[in-house]
Amino acid sequence: MKTHYKFCILIGLMMTVNSGPISRQPEEDDAFVESYLKKFYNLTEQTGTASHGRFSQLSLKIAEMQKFFGLTVTGTMDSETLNVMKKPRCGVPDVAQYSTFGEGLKWKTNELTYRIENYTPDMTAAEVDDSIEKALQVWARVTPLRFTRIYSGTADIMISFGAGSHGDFYPFDGPDGTLAHAFAPSAGIGGDAHFDEDENFTFRSTNGYVLFLVAAHEFGHSLGLSHSSDPGALMYPMYSYRDPNSFVLPKDDVNGIQSLYGSNTNVIPDKPDPTPPVTPNACDPNLVLDAVTTLRGERVFFKNSFFWRVSTNNKAEQHLIQSFWPDAPDNIDAAYENTAQDKIFLFKGQKVWVFKATDIVQGYPKSLSSVGLPSTVKKISAALYDPDTGKTLFFVDNKYYSYDEKRKVMDKGSPKLVGKRFPGVTGKITAAFQYRGFTYLFSGTRMFEYSNSSKKVLRELNNNYFLPC
Repeated sequence: MKTHYKFCILIGLMMTVNSGPISRQPEEDDAFVESYLKKFYNLTEQTGTASHGRFSQLSLKIAEMQKFFGLTVTGTMDSETLNVMKKPRCGVPDVAQYSTFGEGLKWKTNELTYRIENYTPDMTAAEVDDSIEKALQVWARVTPLRFTRIYSGTADIMISFGAGSHGDFYPFDGPDGTLAHAFAPSAGIGGDAHFDEDENFTFRSTNGYVLFLVAAHEFGHSLGLSHSSDPGALMYPMYSYRDPNSFVLPKDDVNGIQSLYGSNTNVIPDKPDPTPPVTPNACDPNLVLDAVTTLRGERVFFKNSFFWRVSTNNKAEQHLIQSFWPDAPDNIDAAYENTAQDKIFLFKGQKVWVFKATDIVQGYPKSLSSVGLPSTVKKISAALYDPDTGKTLFFVDNKYYSYDEKRKVMDKGSPKLVGKRFPGVTGKITAAFQYRGFTYLFSGTRMFEYSNSSKKVLRELNNNYFLPC
């Protein structure tokens, strides 16, 4: 009988616009931090025998944790680091980029079996079957691995739902928090995946945890993968919603699983798989942003399926768009915040989506005509709302339309050349927003800083100027 198992616990992260205050007392914080670092970053008891050595090791482990989560690496505790530590998370140590559990922890065969031992009452049996099969195919599509379902006996991957203590010495914790866990490849319990029955699992609804997404993550562990620090990876520790119907395994996960099993040599030439998405890098000098807006005092930068939130202290967090706005599209064309209405508008093609915080406004998406644009406009390239004039500007390459929000009509003379309204700005406008008395107009990899008071372009900057690397 095995005395130690490597396994993962997948947890849920509910995103909020503002984080709550830290309630722990300093003494409790010290104990919590030390316990966290022992569990997830191998802070050992031996390092506490000498105060100087203990302090040094604590600092190194704090720095290691900060680096993993993309925080400012200082080696000292601050409120931001403590808040991240306090978020629900997985139970295995953290690793950078894609990673495997360890040498030899992979299946020795490409022909694997799975068995569904029981079902959750949250879904129909057919929905569970479909979710599990599709979750396994996520990995089979990019490797030589093939999965066969069996209905009796012991399979390589045994799948079950259970609550609390369920027979593996790793009890579940009730609703939310821990969603599931899985064991690395080995004999016995190795490869098995367990799902917390106290959760609300769903087939496609966002009112709960989509079983397909949870299972696909867990099966990554069943096959030998550990966690990734890439926030766009399926193997990132936190649960993030993304549309199951359009899900494509990200490049980071493809690299990880193929490092263990190789690539799929049975790809049909005339039906190639979609290109695995790559998480955009804020430090890429060739980065061209899709859209930029403000949101309740923060700045938000969109690229592909992701966005960065930059707070007033210039801390940047990267998230999947659909993890924050489940009803929003990816790869948007433009975005703006109407501060008077406390709403954010997202545009893609000839449609506009409107959100109040994270909730879509009833009746949306609507056509571009709902914001006053003529039917001849097939897409916009940028947008911004000017609270001083009450006008919203819609950019179509090097021209713009001016919409009067109070009168709900387009201003006469629209569209006009951008240079008429913003002297010194050249090129096609790809993103735009206002911040602290300035208008920032993006044109590819360039950004123009335009003073609203002097009516002049003050600087030309790189378009990732606001994105700290």
